Amino acid sequence: MNIEKTKTLLKQNGQEHLLKYYGELSEIQRTMLLEDIAHINFSITECINQREADKNLDSIAPIPANSLSEIAARSAEYKKEGLKLLKAGQVAAVILAGGQGTRLGFDKPKGMFNIGVTRRLSIFGQLMENIKSVTEQYGGYFHLYVMTSEINHADTLSFFKENNYFGYPEDKIHFYTQDKEPVCSLDGKILLSEKHRVAFSPNGNGGWYSSLVNSGLSKILEKDGVQWLNVFSVDNVLQRICDPVFIGATSLSKCSCGAKVVKKTCPEERVGVLCSIDGKPDIIEYYELPKDLAEEKDSSGELKYPYGVILNYLFNVSVLNQTIDSKLPYHLAKKKVAHIVDGKTVEPSEPNAYKFEALAVDMVRQMGSCLAFEVDRQKEFAPVKNATGVDSVETARELLALNGVKL
Repeated sequence: MNIEKTKTLLKQNGQEHLLKYYGELSEIQRTMLLEDIAHINFSITECINQREADKNLDSIAPIPANSLSEIAARSAEYKKEGLKLLKAGQVAAVILAGGQGTRLGFDKPKGMFNIGVTRRLSIFGQLMENIKSVTEQYGGYFHLYVMTSEINHADTLSFFKENNYFGYPEDKIHFYTQDKEPVCSLDGKILLSEKHRVAFSPNGNGGWYSSLVNSGLSKILEKDGVQWLNVFSVDNVLQRICDPVFIGATSLSKCSCGAKVVKKTCPEERVGVLCSIDGKPDIIEYYELPKDLAEEKDSSGELKYPYGVILNYLFNVSVLNQTIDSKLPYHLAKKKVAHIVDGKTVEPSEPNAYKFEALAVDMVRQMGSCLAFEVDRQKEFAPVKNATGVDSVETARELLALNGVKL
């Protein structure tokens, strides 16, 4: 896009300030700025003035889960079906690994963080061990997609290469960067991160599939006939990936997606609750669920809404393709974002900007049906979110040791 077309575009969208420093830039910097502007989704700023719709909790209802006892009773049947799909190459996995280890005091990709004690064991390394425990069951390898972000893409690629892809076939691991959206001030003005760069931010974990499609890598899914995608977060070091029992149960249920869930430890536990709203599966974040609903009991004295999601989902690819043009709602995250003011970088002390994020939990509703699949939290839920305390490096190490992992 040339400068005149850019000026017209910015004027139409009230963002002329993005060219404020254009006269000071080198030719290379000017080209970079114009390319950034050409990639801006200007309609995103409309979200600022659109209040996020509250979910209609008048129609909320529990979703019955495939419980631990029910799964145990049918595990052989489920596993047979899951292994059949894996052997046929109809399942692939996507690891959401776009974040840094900032909250762990680590300035590299979170997946590179060492959770070992007497030996080096990265989060990525442990997840790859979890994957190999499945591939060894059927003697093959599934496609593994690793979604990174611009800030950690190069480091992630280098880390996998340095570790010889953790013994996994290189041609089965595919890396792609998450799509991004511009960062806006609280009054809707798009920010500059540098005089010649627009401030962008990853578009939330709900953008994992659209980003995969935009990367061109979805052609592999089509070529190889992949029917199911197991999506999971890098956080959880006990994550079971492409678990045959989970795959088989979801496939046999005829649901469009499956969600691994755990029994909540208490009503206020900070996990999203899987439920039904207006007859469709939905996930209510812990901060959205009113206290009276969170604490409500059923006739047996158990929580009426007992199941929390752990960000391990199985999505049917054909249904994903049918819904990809149905835009997910964007959620506004108010953050502190460094930006250029009067030619200098300003580090705000208070939240000054909006980031626009689509969430994977909203994809569950789009799928239309969902199997809630209960797992034992001591065997499959060890998130590494904090340096200490709840859901920390410490608690994850304890659970890994409990499950026989040498640290």
